[in-house]
Amino acid sequence: MLAFALGPARAEEGLVPYAVVGDAIPEPLAGLAGDPARGRAIVADRTRGLCLLCHAGPFPEERFQGNLAPDLAGVGARRSPAQLRLRLVDGRALNPDTIMPSYYSLSGLARVGRAWRGRPILSAGEIEDVVAFLATLREPEGRP
Repeated sequence: MLAFALGPARAEEGLVPYAVVGDAIPEPLAGLAGDPARGRAIVADRTRGLCLLCHAGPFPEERFQGNLAPDLAGVGARRSPAQLRLRLVDGRALNPDTIMPSYYSLSGLARVGRAWRGRPILSAGEIEDVVAFLATLREPEGRP
């Protein structure tokens, strides 16, 4: 567990405040419950989540999955929902050199595309949908 905690998101950024505790964001953003089906759709959508550019996972219908980042198969057994949430919100809290996008952060970003300037890539609800889906991925690829 990390020995530091980051402060909450600033309200003036228009983001829901959250607290980082260790290597996680323990509470769902805005107290929202995620929907795994919507989360799966975001993860598999190459125009929204863009996850499959770097990650592979249990998506047999999707060709050309990435291999730059950890496989998503079994990620729900390896990480808690709170740990997944921080990695999605802003993985730089854990690894300042990560190439993973900060899906729910507006500060300290470089080379932000025009379509995403001034707004997060995913909303608080979409973050919770993706967390809910990833938490369901309990088995490594190739296991029943």
